[in-house]
This record gives sequence, C-alpha cells and structure tokens, in this order.
Amino acid sequence: MSSSQFELTDPPRDAISALKFAPNDANKLLVSSWDRNVYLYDTHDGESGRLTRTFEHPAPVLDVCFGQDDNEAFTAGLDWNVRRINLETGELEFLSSHTAGVKSVAYSSTTKLLISGSWDCTLHVHSLSDDRSAHTTCTVPLPSKPFSISMTPTKVVVAMANRAVYIYDLKSLALLCSHANSTDNTQNIVEIEPLQRRESAMKFMTRAIACMPNDSGWAASTIEGRIAVEWFDPSETSQARKYAFKCHRQTVDGVDVVYPVNALAFHPIHGTFVSGGGDGVVAVWDGVAKRRIRQYQRFPTSVAALAFSANGKYLAVAVSPGFEDGKEDPEGVVKVFIRELGESETKGKASK
Repeated sequence: MSSSQFELTDPPRDAISALKFAPNDANKLLVSSWDRNVYLYDTHDGESGRLTRTFEHPAPVLDVCFGQDDNEAFTAGLDWNVRRINLETGELEFLSSHTAGVKSVAYSSTTKLLISGSWDCTLHVHSLSDDRSAHTTCTVPLPSKPFSISMTPTKVVVAMANRAVYIYDLKSLALLCSHANSTDNTQNIVEIEPLQRRESAMKFMTRAIACMPNDSGWAASTIEGRIAVEWFDPSETSQARKYAFKCHRQTVDGVDVVYPVNALAFHPIHGTFVSGGGDGVVAVWDGVAKRRIRQYQRFPTSVAALAFSANGKYLAVAVSPGFEDGKEDPEGVVKVFIRELGESETKGKASK
C-alpha cells in the first residue's frame, strides 16, 4: 500500500486543540477547537471526508477523547467543566466542574475511568458505570498545574509545571474512586501516593506527553525543541536507557531557530512515534533505535495535534497558527490532514 494524503473539508474556524480517532471505526474523527466546538468527521466519505456533526460548548474546548465505544466522547475546556457527549443524539451531559480551565481529559477502557487534569492543580477521577446511568468523582490534588496526560492500559502519566511527572496506577485510582460516595456531583478530595515521582530530564516546560502502546514507557516534548524518551521500570539498568534529543530546529540566516514540539503520538502497532512542531514539520521516530525514520513535507503552519487511528493505517495532522507564526487571524490556515500510511512507513528498525 502506498501513502496518500488529503485535507478534510469544513475545518474548525479557530485554532485546534486536539483530535482523536474512534476506538473501532478508523474513519471516525473528533476535533476540538478554540471556536467552542467539537467536530465529528467521517474522514472517508467522499474525496475530502465529511463533517457529520458539530457540538457547541460555552467556551473554548481544550481536549476531547472517545469513551467506551465510538458513540461516546468526553470534553474539557475553559468553562472549567468536564462533559460527556452522546455522539448519536448530540446530548451533552455535565460530569464535574473544576475551579479553573481543564487542560486534558483521558479515558481508560480497562478501568472505565475518565481522568481530567485542570489548571486548578487537581485531577478529577470519574468512575463511570457500565450503563452510563451513574458515576462517582473524586479529586486528587497535584503539586502544580498539569500540562499533559497520557494513559496506558495500567497507568496514567501526568506531566506538570516545574518539570514534575507523576505516574499513577489506574487500578489503585479505580479502587479509590469506588469508595468515594459522590452522588450529588460533589468531589471528595483524596490523597493517593503516585506509583512513581519523576523529574523531567529537560530544563524547559513540557508541551506534550504520550505513552508507549506496550506499556513500557513514554515520550515527552518541550517548548524548546527537545524530546525525552523514558521507561517505567525503575531499575538502574532500565533508567540508563532514557535519553533526550534535539529536534524541530531550523537554521535561518546562520541562526539556529528552535520551535516548540506541540504534539506526540505513538503508532499503536509498531511502537514508533510521531512529533509535530511549530516549524510545521511532522517527523517519525524509532525511540528504541534512537533514530528518525522520516520527515514529511512542511505543513502550512504550526502542527497543533496528531493522532493515529486504532488500526494504525491513518495519521491525522491538525495545523493551526501558533505563537511562532506571528499571526492572530487563523482564517484559511486551520486545517486537518489525513494521511493513509504506506505498509512500512512507520515501521521501526526492528520491525523491518
């Protein structure tokens, strides 16, 4: 299979904050935007996909994820609230309210936990019932603001300000939340010890974090053109494997220009990962072999978000003007591209 790429029709009107493929349908894509909407696309309806539905929110939406199936989604945003969307009926259901903007939301299908991270320095852990008729919520205090959250089947990794990284065990969080008797949308504040506390190996602010699909580690990126690769195993041998490297940099008139690495995503099958930067470049990396596999042509503006489909056949790339563009009007620059990947396009060295 050879690779091909096309641009989705009817993109958001303002900067894109996140995009996610459905867990089962590789043609179903959710996109959240600062224009206060979440967009649902059928990416392969016609030559340029089709916008099938729009879900309006009271404030800019900062993150979106799918839930237990392809018809359930969750959102977080600047109205401080976490919501569930029924993608079939369009119904928006309130789940909880933080006391500041909510930056991240992530769902675990193994534990049926929804975790939201807010600039109020807390996580809300929502334990959802199978029939979606009830849920309990508990609040986990954090030492600083969470910037990015990523999950494996057993863990959630929270990257925060002050270079702090906390790793929590999902089963422990589920057990904790099951004892939280919160039936009136009040949140019980609970203290839970992280599985591990880490300090980022990088000196600058974490921009994005993404976990390896094999549950062995994660990659993190910064505003200063660097990516770090780390492993969960705390043993000395395993920790000796962690490393960081420079990327998303250009030489302009003899000067090294450094761009933020805004987005990371791991391939669900091959375990390689992609990075997207303020330079408008998407690169594919083999984290184990410590090498870049390929770099795609430059996109029209800053890469804001990346996502692989669950079957690994498609890569979604969202571009939006960032601070590095020097532009305030995103009209005509906000776009979503769908790339159909070639058979070996994202395979690492060991997979060839």
